This record gives sequence, C-alpha cells and structure tokens, in this order.
Amino acid sequence: MWRNALDNFRKFDWILLVAVFLLFCLGLAAIYSVGLSQGDDAVDNFKKQVIFSVIGFCCLFAVGVSNYSGLRVYSRTFYALSLFVLVLVLFLGSSIRGTTGWFLIGGLGIQPAELAKIVLIILLAKFFSNRLQQFRAAKHIIVSLGITLSFVILILLQPDFGSALIFLGVWFILLLITGIPKKYLIILAVVFVIVSLIAWNFLFLDYQRERIKVFLQPTADPLGSGYNVTQSIIAIGSGNWWGRGLGFGSQSQLRFVPESQTDFLFAVIAEELGLFGVSLTLFLWIIIFYRLIAIAKSASDDFGLFLVLGIASLFFLHLFINIGMNMGIMPVTGISLPFLSYGGSFLIICLILVGIAESVAVRRQG
Repeated sequence: MWRNALDNFRKFDWILLVAVFLLFCLGLAAIYSVGLSQGDDAVDNFKKQVIFSVIGFCCLFAVGVSNYSGLRVYSRTFYALSLFVLVLVLFLGSSIRGTTGWFLIGGLGIQPAELAKIVLIILLAKFFSNRLQQFRAAKHIIVSLGITLSFVILILLQPDFGSALIFLGVWFILLLITGIPKKYLIILAVVFVIVSLIAWNFLFLDYQRERIKVFLQPTADPLGSGYNVTQSIIAIGSGNWWGRGLGFGSQSQLRFVPESQTDFLFAVIAEELGLFGVSLTLFLWIIIFYRLIAIAKSASDDFGLFLVLGIASLFFLHLFINIGMNMGIMPVTGISLPFLSYGGSFLIICLILVGIAESVAVRRQG
C-alpha cells in the first residue's frame, strides 16, 4: 500500500505543483504585508492561512495518490450530503457580510458552498462522460442544468450571487466542450436574458443591484457605492513597474483598499509589486492552466478528462471575475483569488481540486 502510494507520488505533475506552491507563497507574502498595518486580527489571518495551507497540502497529497475513479462511485452520496449541508446552513449558519453561508466552529468559518463546487464538478464530469455522444438531445442539457440549479437555488437563498455565478459558469463551459448545436446556445442565451430581467426586478436585493450599477458606471459615486472599485483601481495604477515594495503600499497599508486580504488582494499585489508582481501572478496561472489542459488531454478516460476541465473552468472563472472586479470591468461579487486570497475553506478546496488533477495525472495515458 505504502509502496503504491509512493510510486503514485513520484508520478505527480511537479510543474503544476510547484506553480501552485509559488502562487500560494506570493499570496501569503501579500497577506502578511497587509497584516503589518492592520492590527493583530490581520496578522492572525496570516497565521491561520499557514495552518490552512498545511491541511490543504496534506489533503492534496492524500487525494493525489488515491484513485480518482472512486469519486464517480460515490458521486450520488456526495450530492445528497452537499444538498443537506447547504439546506442546513440556511437555518444554522452564521451571517458574514450579509451572506448566511458559514458554519463557525472554534472561531473558524467553514463555507459549504466551497465544498459544493467539488461535488458539482464530480457530478457534471460523470454526467457528461456517460453521455458525451448524446448532447444533441435537449433532455441531457436540461438534466445537467437541473443538477446545477439544485445547487444554485440554495446558494442564492443565502444569498451568494458570486458563487451561484461560478456554478453556472462551470456548467456552461463544460457544456460548450461537449460541442452542443448552436441552436441550443441561442435558446440558452434568450433564456438567460429573460431570467436576468426577472431576477433584476424581483430577486436581486438592493445592494446587488447597486453593485451592478457601480460596474456599469464606477465613477458615479466614488465615495459611496463605487468606493471599493475606485480605491482598487488607484492602487493598481500606482504600482508602476516594480511597485512600492511589500508593506509600503499607501492604498493598502492605510486601509483605503477594502477587503485587502480577500477580494482585493490582487490590487495589493499590483500596488506593492507593480507590473512585475502582476506579470508573475499571471505567468504562474498560465503554467497552471497549461498543465491542467495537458493532463486533461492525456487522461485515461472521459471522466478524468471532464474532471480536470471542470477544475480548470472553476479556476479560470475565479481568476477572471476577481481580477475583473479589481479593475472595475466586472461587478464586485465577493469572488476570491485561488491560492492567493485569505480564506481557509476556499484554500483547502482549491488544493483538493489540484489533488484530483494530480490523481488524473498519475493515471494518464503514456
């Protein structure tokens, strides 16, 4: 058993693993930098992030040496448990920044929606791999959407619009990969517009509408609803080529940039490390996506293929939305930057996802 685990460990995609680790170290440095000027609580976040990373990397290695095919076998059990926990958090969860989506245990917050992201990827990978040649039938598109919506509806009830958007985005990207007919894409686009109009008028809360208005015109209220985005753009623009240096960013150190250890950590990196830090961040992400696509192409079965593509889709959506909202080209939705932003649940989940990709890599063809 141990010898087999060691053999699998040696077959890891080490380029992917090193890129993830370097990205985590970059985020840890930025979190520590922000903590220097924001009191004991912010410094404690750095210590917690280190602890979370130890747990996360242990999970990564444990999942990586295991056989990912077991995820297919227990997918229904994972689905039922995930839905149960998402319902439970609506009644017993704690509210943080207006979202009732957290279980607070011993001072640590656990967010079930993050765990549900793994479950969704497993379910969609199983569903799509079993019906890869049948997606010209509308019923399969509807069923896969129904699986996704079962998560989305419960998450919108928290309410967590950002996570719901990620779930729908992962489903849509995987659907595109199956090569569905264009007529279905047109129908989905029309349905999306209709649902968006209904949601705007009847479902969105006032602060969610305000965030979208700020996205469309961020300079309309720079000291009010547009304050977060305005300060983030200023921080990014002041970084220049090499930045002001870790711990010396005026916007981040003087607390002008809100949520600087979580949602707007990219602005901190841009201000304190400049274009060099931004380029390094994007370069490491390019390596990660390149390795994930390479693993997906060489996967030994379609289930492994869709697992890794689902993981890549999730990371891409988080990266695109987070950087976009930092630069004012996407609405502020509370989406964190994988491996970089502070957050225990999210960091551990991201590392587990890398572990699943490594498990596929260990058993790939050739």
